Amino acid sequence: MQKKHQRLDELLLIKDLCDSRSQAKALILAGKVRRGTEVLDKPGKAYPVDTELTILQPPRFVGRGGEKLEAYLKAYPISLEGCRSLDVGASTGGFTDCLLQNGISEAVCVDVGHGQLHYKLQQDPRVTNLEKINARYLKAEVLPFPEYDVVVMDLSFISLKKVLSPVWPLLKSGGKLIA
Repeated sequence: MQKKHQRLDELLLIKDLCDSRSQAKALILAGKVRRGTEVLDKPGKAYPVDTELTILQPPRFVGRGGEKLEAYLKAYPISLEGCRSLDVGASTGGFTDCLLQNGISEAVCVDVGHGQLHYKLQQDPRVTNLEKINARYLKAEVLPFPEYDVVVMDLSFISLKKVLSPVWPLLKSGGKLIA
């Protein structure tokens, strides 16, 4: 027997309006989910399964990091066509998604956690996902390439100072470090 009511965040998934429950929650809390003209802002509130829902401005990237990086790239344009990138502290992969949409040809994602990279990026043949790697001890030997044109970092649990020493040698001469 199918449920007559469903949590709003789950409804967005069922109706294919977003890719993950965390993305659904972010959209709801940002006030981007509507039923007619009514703003729906409670992820856990149940609604009839036949409720007509709309989303204002569906997200361009799998994570909010993509929006941050896109703003940087608009302010400081660089050519990314055919470049190789390293995303340190990738999490869901917002930075990587943004880089791919802007022309990166190969991306390597590194994170100390596991199971966080968005499914879309896990399935992308241009992306290599390396989990359970502490960036503080990052070495070229564990990476698929010795050097990268672009290195992006968005770290929440460790100081950039502790990560720059192992990451710096991985950046090609003339490469870009965005942190």
